[in-house]
This record gives sequence, structure tokens and C-alpha cells, in this order.
Amino acid sequence: MYGKGRRVQGAGFSLVFLTNGLAASRLGISVHRLIRGAVRRNRIKRMFREVFRLHRDLFPQSCDIVVTVGPDFACPATSLLQAAVRAALTRI
Repeated sequence: MYGKGRRVQGAGFSLVFLTNGLAASRLGISVHRLIRGAVRRNRIKRMFREVFRLHRDLFPQSCDIVVTVGPDFACPATSLLQAAVRAALTRI
């Protein structure tokens, strides 16, 4: 996935896309361990899942999508994350 997929960088995160041959897209989220606290890591995952659920039209269809969140990620609200994902996806 990481070697063959297409990567798009965002503000503290990256999105990797690879076509899967299925009718639906699938989402995977990886949050770096240097983001301390399970509560904080899980909140970041929930925010990305919410953006994917509400704005599925932004993402490519029939793809496996992996979100890799780095230790420098800082996004306090889902609306700001949605804007950051939209900006990253315009570079595709």
C-alpha cells in the first residue's frame, strides 16, 4: 500500500490512495505514537472518520485510503480538519 499508492501531504498528515477494485472505498488510520495519550489519538481517528463519512465525495472512489498522522499534527476541530483534507485533495 505505502509503496504502490499515491501519496498526498497535508498539514501534519498524509493520505495514501490505492485502487481496490471494489465498489466502495475503505479507510485506514495510523496515528504516530509520539502523540501522547490514547484519548488524544482516538479523538484524531474519530475526526478523520467523521470527515470521511460526511464528505465521501471528496475522496477518490473505489480506493483504499490510509491516513498517516504525524507527531506534528494539530487540529482542534473537525471543521478545520475537513478544510485541511479538502486542500490536500485538491492537489491530486
